[in-house]
Amino acid sequence: MAVTISLALLFGALLALLLRTKTLGAGSAFVAVMFGFYLASTGAAHTVNALMSALVAALPNL
Repeated sequence: MAVTISLALLFGALLALLLRTKTLGAGSAFVAVMFGFYLASTGAAHTVNALMSALVAALPNL
């Protein structure tokens, strides 16, 4: 039986681990970029775009 794990989930977990251990470097940057790339191709892309648009719209009101 083959078990598949979404690459977005895998890179997200790895990025969370790297952020928790405060490990910075080229590897962390690669993981962050790959997480963003795979997240953009999921159903969460519209939600993330809407959230960022709301944040940008709220900044002038601060």
